[in-house]
Amino acid sequence: MRAQIITEILLLLVIANGTPVIMAILLGARLDRPLDANARFLDGRPLLGRSKTIRGIIGAVTATTVLAPLFGLTPARGAAFGLLAMSGDLLSSFIKRRLGIAPGHSAPLLDQLPETLVPLVIMFPLLGATAWEALVAVLIFIAIDLVYARLRERGKP
Repeated sequence: MRAQIITEILLLLVIANGTPVIMAILLGARLDRPLDANARFLDGRPLLGRSKTIRGIIGAVTATTVLAPLFGLTPARGAAFGLLAMSGDLLSSFIKRRLGIAPGHSAPLLDQLPETLVPLVIMFPLLGATAWEALVAVLIFIAIDLVYARLRERGKP
């Protein structure tokens, strides 16, 4: 296994999934438009929830596009990675709303698996990684994100 490839995949995951959080911190309520336009699903619950914003999706895709060359990827592949990571994140939000979990609240593994597995299952050969290297990066990301989620949950009322 190659530590450099694992690190690069891990950094791409952190960039894609961390950019929306950083943008929310830096911009506050500015450009904070819910991606689902506050729509409700058939069950009466929010489709995705207020924490999934247009700003976050655009930010994640832009960041992975711009930073892709640092990882030996074309901007198009960087954009695809960001879009796939955000697609996985949106899937987990959709499922969480169906389970009655409020936006911004944690659901261990459900929060991490789709946003990591969707881009990596599709793109790991394009990233120059083996399946094992991609899996190791996913496991490290999950561990980091679980710790982050726990710390974030402690700060909520």
